Amino acid sequence: MRRAKASHVDPPISRLSKVLRLEESTGYQDSAVIGGLEGFIEKLSQELRAHPAQAALAEKLLRIVRGYAIQPREARREVVRALEDALRALEALTPNPSPVSESRERGAESDVKAPVRLAKGVGPEREKLLQRLGIETIEDLLMYFPRKIEDRSVKKKIAQLRHGDRVTVQGRVRAVDLIKPRKNLEIVKAAIQDNTGILYAVWFNQPWLKNQLVQGELISLYGTVESTHGQLQMNSPVWEPATKNFLTGRLVPVYPATEGLSPQMLSRLIRTNLSLYGPSLKELIPEEIRQRQQLLPRAQAFENLHFPKNLEEYQQAHRTLAFEELLIFQIGVARERAKTGARPGRCLTISDERLEEFFAVLPFKLTRAQQRAISEIRADLAAPHPMNRLLQGDVGSGKTVVATAAALIAMASGYQVALMAPTEILAQQHFLKIRELLARLSAPPRIALLIGSMAEREKVRVRRQIAHGDLEFIIGTHALIQEDVRFKNLGLAIIDEQHRFGVIQRAQLEQKNENLDILVMSATPIPRTITLTLYGQFEISLLDELPFEKAIQTYWVAEERRDQVYEFVVGELKQGAQAYIVFPLIEESEELDLKAATQAKEELESTFFKNFRVGLLHGRMSDAEKQRTMERLRARELDVLVSTTIIEVGIDIPNATVMVIEHADRFGLAQLHQLRGRIGRAGQKAYCFAIASPQSEEGRERLRVFQSTLDGFEIAEADLRIRGPGDLLGVAQHGLDSTFRVADLIADLDLMKAAREEAFRLIEQHPDHPLIAEFQRRFGGRFELARV
Repeated sequence: MRRAKASHVDPPISRLSKVLRLEESTGYQDSAVIGGLEGFIEKLSQELRAHPAQAALAEKLLRIVRGYAIQPREARREVVRALEDALRALEALTPNPSPVSESRERGAESDVKAPVRLAKGVGPEREKLLQRLGIETIEDLLMYFPRKIEDRSVKKKIAQLRHGDRVTVQGRVRAVDLIKPRKNLEIVKAAIQDNTGILYAVWFNQPWLKNQLVQGELISLYGTVESTHGQLQMNSPVWEPATKNFLTGRLVPVYPATEGLSPQMLSRLIRTNLSLYGPSLKELIPEEIRQRQQLLPRAQAFENLHFPKNLEEYQQAHRTLAFEELLIFQIGVARERAKTGARPGRCLTISDERLEEFFAVLPFKLTRAQQRAISEIRADLAAPHPMNRLLQGDVGSGKTVVATAAALIAMASGYQVALMAPTEILAQQHFLKIRELLARLSAPPRIALLIGSMAEREKVRVRRQIAHGDLEFIIGTHALIQEDVRFKNLGLAIIDEQHRFGVIQRAQLEQKNENLDILVMSATPIPRTITLTLYGQFEISLLDELPFEKAIQTYWVAEERRDQVYEFVVGELKQGAQAYIVFPLIEESEELDLKAATQAKEELESTFFKNFRVGLLHGRMSDAEKQRTMERLRARELDVLVSTTIIEVGIDIPNATVMVIEHADRFGLAQLHQLRGRIGRAGQKAYCFAIASPQSEEGRERLRVFQSTLDGFEIAEADLRIRGPGDLLGVAQHGLDSTFRVADLIADLDLMKAAREEAFRLIEQHPDHPLIAEFQRRFGGRFELARV
């Protein structure tokens, strides 16, 4: 074991610095110096006491290190960190800087892109912990922004405290006890007194605190007050010496932490390194934009976001750094849009007569929104650059017809079309529906289905026809992007259900031909902020009008009234309706999922649905079995379908008018809306029952919104508000839940719009602006994946 020899030549600051670094690097074994850390500091403090100005510091070091040898490793780590904090004060009082101090100071002059191990206060152990949080460089550390700011500025005297108060209290430690009521439980209880009364502070399984809390010392505590058995008490409060004013009595940043690295330690590390490296943080936003948007200088924004003096300072700093982040992201979006415009396209056109013939054979009249979307797509396809368009609409808004019109335009120009759906059921449904629409034309195009469950011989035949150009329109699943599928002349790719695809799959489809025209159909309305972020490089067609008014009545029903719901369903079935009974998917286990669905079917068949034909659809079934079940439902050979959530996407059974969603509080709001979209497809009266007794306020809020509106866009905005952006619409799949460190996709819509305008103007004026490099550094890899 390496040991540091305490040299009498080095000043105290140098020796303590070396020993602490060695103790950290050897895993807090108390082996860095002969005699142990506590013995070393006892000797060191004798030297310090020789200087009156350092006597108080000597006492502080002794107090911190007391009992070090008998403490567990986790506690030792905290002691070493507390000693490092004290060392900074020692450095300020010592004229000769330590080697550590010198190297840190040199580091301050260097680039903030340096590895985080060069940051002040970071040794090998701490470097590993920081890397676990994604902190690789000093700049990453400075950009590790607080999750929230906690207002700990409210101070009260002990006599003023009431149960439930979250406040800061100052008082002197009058007594400290270590209680061991049972095995594996140690309680430190301290009596804190001010001039108005006594408060008890309690900490669990932190026995080292008994040595750190010194009788007679004035300390500050922050926590929640409880009144139990006539005593005022705080459980596990944050505490510090009253003179520090670092963790109490002010606005305090709260950082996402990891085991072994507390929010307090992160805060200390950031404060220390921000004071060293803050001046070297370069301005990124052009000065004219900064002035126009009334933003703070960058270094000041960092300071105010981490350590605000008041809420106004924090909000201004948040706005500045969120704008910087959004501007840089939108630089990438603007550049992508410019690149798309610069790429050569195919100029796909169709005669008015051919398109009018298609409109004439449709068994319904197009809505104004559908007509507008088709016109936008037609103009895009005729342009000399590739189309990149998002077709967005609510359930039942008629996206399939619009996509079919787009396919007709491409085929009329001699190109093949591929439509890729996320499931075989949906692919087959598209195929049946589109084939029926196109069969009415005087010269129907050649159309085929390609899905994994088809017989191998059939798949070989279809692939050969695709390669030879004998097929014009191919509808399928991920089978379309496999290596052995070669298109002769692919011109248009239509991707249904954007968020259900892996990003790699979409990229593979694009690779089937260069500069493809892309049409993405999103079945779920997307909140505006998400659209501007994920789909910033897309033109958007909005189907904001339905072919007919929805007539679905939605009821949220408590679990104890379940029987009444099923009695109503029986009454509807007797009148010829068809019904879905939906159970949440048990994602942890397909076996459990199968068992739950099967038991539910058997129970319903033996009770309410004795006289009806009941089918079952679940995740363990093969694709062929699923298709057979859906065909039986479509042919009215089944009255009731018991299913897990696999029916949520695109299933179209016109006669289904009743849905019961069991355990509805386990579904997301957008998912509930998608499920409800499976009934009343022809505009007839329909009933949806959400059975649930949710325990959380969030669950209740979801069901209140679900019951109150049929508008998919309202649903999407509410879902974003309730759940946040992380797991909404597969955003997590794009990495956007973790892409933005400061910007809030819910709250910052106006900021997003302003950043977008500035970014597009900047790229138009300066196509090779230096901020492109910053975009690539921050977002490049994720953005490439988030692109279609």
